[in-house]
This record gives sequence, C-alpha cells and structure tokens, in this order.
Amino acid sequence: MLTLKQLRDDKELAIRRLAKKGVDARPVIERIEALDDRRKALQQELDNCLAEQNKAAKMIGALMGQGKRDEAESKKAEVTALKEKSAKLSAEMKETADALQAEIVLLPNFPADIVPEGKTAADNLVVKLVESYTKLPENPLPHWELAKKYDIIDFDLGVKLTGAGFPVYKGKGARLQRALINYFLDYNTKAGYLEVEPPVMVNEASGFGTGQLPDKEGQMYHATVDNFYLVPTAEVPVTNIFRDMILDEKDFPVKMTAYTPCFRREAGSYGKDVRGLNRLHQFDKVEIVRLSLPEHSYEALDDMVAHVEGLVKSLGLPYRILRLCGGDMSFTSALTYDFEVYSEAQKRWLEVSSVSNFESFQANRLKLRYRDANKKIQLAHTLNGSSLALPRIVAALLEDFQTPEGIRIPEVLVPYTGFDIID
Repeated sequence: MLTLKQLRDDKELAIRRLAKKGVDARPVIERIEALDDRRKALQQELDNCLAEQNKAAKMIGALMGQGKRDEAESKKAEVTALKEKSAKLSAEMKETADALQAEIVLLPNFPADIVPEGKTAADNLVVKLVESYTKLPENPLPHWELAKKYDIIDFDLGVKLTGAGFPVYKGKGARLQRALINYFLDYNTKAGYLEVEPPVMVNEASGFGTGQLPDKEGQMYHATVDNFYLVPTAEVPVTNIFRDMILDEKDFPVKMTAYTPCFRREAGSYGKDVRGLNRLHQFDKVEIVRLSLPEHSYEALDDMVAHVEGLVKSLGLPYRILRLCGGDMSFTSALTYDFEVYSEAQKRWLEVSSVSNFESFQANRLKLRYRDANKKIQLAHTLNGSSLALPRIVAALLEDFQTPEGIRIPEVLVPYTGFDIID
C-alpha cells in the first residue's frame, strides 16, 4: 500500500508513475486528498472540542466550591453537549479514515524507474537469453501426450476426482515431482534460506497484507464458513510471519524458503495455451522470500535473480529472463523479472518464475517495520521469487529431453529421483 506521503508530496509525479501501470490515478488521488484534508480538519475540531470539554469539567469543581451551584450546573450541561459533539466528531473521523483507507488500497505500487513502458507481455524486455536446445526425435510430442504414453500424469482422472486443472501424478511422474521439490529446497537452503513449512490456508488479514486482497479476491479459493483462503503462493503465509512486527537493523537480511501446493481459480483462462500443465488450478511451487533494508533491496533483488538463474541453468533447459513492462506487472510489484524456459515440442516460452521487489508496498500493509540506528521506526522492503514453480518446468523437461528410448532426467535430479530415464 502506498503511503499518503508518497501520494501527496508530488501528486503529478505519482500520477505519472502510476500511468506506467496503465492506471488513471488522478481521480483516486484527488479523492484521497479531499478525504485526508477532511480527516485533518475533523481531528483539529475534535482536539479543540476535547480541550474545551476538559476546561469546562475542571471549572465545575471550582464553581461548586464557591457555592455557585447554578453556574456549575450550566457547565455540566456544557460538558454533556461537548461530549455528544466529540462523539459525533470521532464517529465521522473514523468514517472518513475508513473511506480514505478504502481509496488508498485501490492504487497499485509505483513501478521502478527502469520498468519498461508497455501494456502487455509483448512489451516486456528480454534482458538475457541462454539457448541450449536439444535435438529431438522427429515429430516430438507435447507433454500431455508424453504423460499419457508413459502413464506418469493422468489429467482425466484429475477431472473425475475434482475437475479440470487438478492432475494426478503417478509412478515416476510422482517421483519426479517429489524430486524437484526436494532439489529446489536443498538448493535454496544451501544458499542461506531458512526452510519453513507454513499453512496452506490463510486468514483475510494475511491476504490483505501481501496484496492478494482485495485485488485478487476472485482468483482465490475461499473457504467461506471460516473465512480462510487457500494460498496462491507460499509468499502469502511466509511474508505474513512478520506482520505487525518491528525488527532491528541487525536482523536483516531475512531469507526464507518454503514449499506449498498453490491454488488459483485462473478464472477466464481457456484455449490452447492452457492445455496439460500449462495452467492449473492446483500446482506445486517452492518460493524464496526476503526482507531487506530499503537501501539494500535492489542488491537483494539482483542476488535473487542470479540465484534463480543458477537453478534454472542447472536443469539444462534453454531460458530467458525478461524485465516486465508496467502494464504486465502485478498490483504489488515495483520491479519484476520473469524466467521462461523453452518448450521444444510446443515451440513456445513457458513462464516458470517471477522475482519481484515490492519495496515498502507490502510492508506498509503488513505494518512490517524496523528500528534504524537512530531508533527511528521505518518500513522494511519485501521481495519474493518462485524457485521454482513445477508444472511448466515438468512440461519443458518432458518435452525437451524426450528421446526414442524415453525421457532423460537431468543429472542434478538423478540422486533425487533414483532413476535416469522415464521409459
């Protein structure tokens, strides 16, 4: 969530920055200014009313002591009237503050200066391309046909048990899933990330804290009786560990990793690009989360991008790194790098990771703060990245490493799978 200071110090700059994300922020910011001015005026009126109330209350005892009973009774009536006025002012101020908060949460995060201009994925900037294409058999099969051929992923059974987008992994397919999760977690913990195992359901405060609510409410699975939400990513529970906390400078950096199943309704997704594992309602993902001092957060982002690149590279897949344009960025992000691997059989790039710096946007919602060297309370910066999301990694591995004999397993995964080929 943006702060009032960010919006009011230079309104025109704020409007220009949000325009890069395709948002016409002027009407919202003008409503915010009006509500903030009204809130301040009400606060001043309330303070004056309370001061008059206290002054009148103190006079009652003195008047009674002087035997001026009628004047004392008049002051009591004045105090009663002032109390009623202050109660009305307090109620109006709360109503105004709530309306102000409701307007502020409508605005996305400011994009960083280096975010490219653009409206769609076509405008994203490729910052690195690493080609390591494998020679495939003639007429290579897409992963959904390979999954059926080797009986490792059953999409029809998933439809029977739940619905489309909930595949069932079997035999070596299930082993490959488990191997990838363990490999990713080991890779992350060796780099100093603390492994945590969080709940896969969160409350409304957690969804709000990381920005999924109210922005993505329609995309989250909601257990309405308890008002819990199934997590769309481990970022939500892991980052919320530090909600309403004040850290010390010496506590940074904080580095965490977690595996969770992830749940997304993906409402409106259809067509050829969502076949097989390309877009699911339930999928597995390993996440990395960092908390940083503001002056070090972009250095932390570069470190996370390098970390994820090393992980993708170790699998031997062709990949590219993109800096997302303003129109393709998430609501909460200030700067995002996407990793895509190439599917030889589908002849298309598949997104497998997003690594983002949210600056203080999430921290302001979370009330995640730290005490600096001067004992001043400041907002921390938060970052997160997929390390990695499994479905499209599995799709690329099946398609890119298919041979006439079967599907080869990358060398780094063999100690985790216990086999080097799916046949």
